[in-house]
Amino acid sequence: MDNGYHLRHCNCLAVWHRFDAGTGSGTGFFTHTATPFFAKEVRNFNEPFYLVCGYGVTGTAIIAGLCQRGIRSVVVDIDQERIDALKMDDLPIRVPGLCANASLPDVLDDAGLQHATCIGVLALTDDDNVNLSIAIASKLLQPERVVVSRTESDVHARNLASFGTNHIIDPFRAYAEYLSLVAKSPYMHLVYDWLVNPYHRPVSSVYKKASGRWIICGFGRFGRALYDDFAQANVEMVLLDDNPAVLEGYENTVLGLGTEAETLLKAGVEDAVAVVAGTHNDADNMSIIMTAMEINPKLVTVVRQNLSSNRLVFENSRADFVMEPGRIIANRILAKLKTPLLPVFIERMQHHDEVWAHTLLNRMSNIAGDRELDSWSVKVNEVSAPAVMAMFEQDMTVKLQALMKNSRDRRHSLPCFPLLHRRDGELSMLPGELLELQPGMKYCFAGSHPRRAGWNGY
Repeated sequence: MDNGYHLRHCNCLAVWHRFDAGTGSGTGFFTHTATPFFAKEVRNFNEPFYLVCGYGVTGTAIIAGLCQRGIRSVVVDIDQERIDALKMDDLPIRVPGLCANASLPDVLDDAGLQHATCIGVLALTDDDNVNLSIAIASKLLQPERVVVSRTESDVHARNLASFGTNHIIDPFRAYAEYLSLVAKSPYMHLVYDWLVNPYHRPVSSVYKKASGRWIICGFGRFGRALYDDFAQANVEMVLLDDNPAVLEGYENTVLGLGTEAETLLKAGVEDAVAVVAGTHNDADNMSIIMTAMEINPKLVTVVRQNLSSNRLVFENSRADFVMEPGRIIANRILAKLKTPLLPVFIERMQHHDEVWAHTLLNRMSNIAGDRELDSWSVKVNEVSAPAVMAMFEQDMTVKLQALMKNSRDRRHSLPCFPLLHRRDGELSMLPGELLELQPGMKYCFAGSHPRRAGWNGY
């Protein structure tokens, strides 16, 4: 065995056993006893399901998204109030829930980790160490099982990657990428927004002036993530923080948080184009935004929301962008789960220019209007396209447009269009509808999906 591999996994096991003694979330010692009914219900599953660890803002949004598409799930959370909330939520599909410490392997086993139809494990707790333990146990017990984990630490992200965690979602990095598009490619930003966010921004919002000086208030993890992405895009920045040590070595800095007008004026807020309130304190962030808007009402405003309990205040803040980590993670994960080819398309599209993005945005708007733009994948095989495969057996030529027909009435097409085509590792962006299909081809579509299902069609 490779010595590096052995050492790395011994370290992982050490972390795992360290958290086996408690919850890893600051709530004290916790034992678990799965009820016979819960264990039996999970054992009797005969359809694909996800094991979701954590039923906070992120877990709640993901469970709702899975249920909308007919995908089953099992929830484990250490907070009994959250499990009670799960039982009270009006979900279209029953979701079994267990109050237990998800970092314990026995708990994961009872919740279906090694079940034949478990298709993935989502580590979504608010404790990076617990998420790490869940990912380790999952990969050791079921190496081929898809594991998705949230993290807010660069150290944990590297650790998660070292033993093969399939998808690692850092909300600060994710939102920094999102905002950098606002500054450099506004049409591309809206395309991204329409593809990933259920409640996308209107087309008219693209006309806001966003190129110029950005003032970043708070230089913690979020601020540093923004700095890294903005620097790559050559965005002009002024950095604010009340800790001089974190600003050391950076140019264009002002000491202070930005809650006072004097500090913002020193940063040049009067002729800036945007201000980001990115501290870890919600009251400070609201104060920054309100003070900045009083000085310069034309500012693009970005505010970080740390506590979900403050949602009502932030929704009425008139800020242009509200950065809520839990929902960012949920949107990213749902995009990866429902349409694995979508992240590939998003990465490739950023190599195109604004004219290309503007044209695509108009096409999306014509298809979806103000409704949610859905996305899904289809693989040409016996499972997801049996009618097409039958036509191949009769030596018939089948065009891509055949996959866009309404299954209830083949005379009509679905309100959708193809985003991406993959075959034998080769990718084609926005393929034509007259492209000839071949067995094994994979396609990613965008539009209004009438069935709201078909996630296993890729």
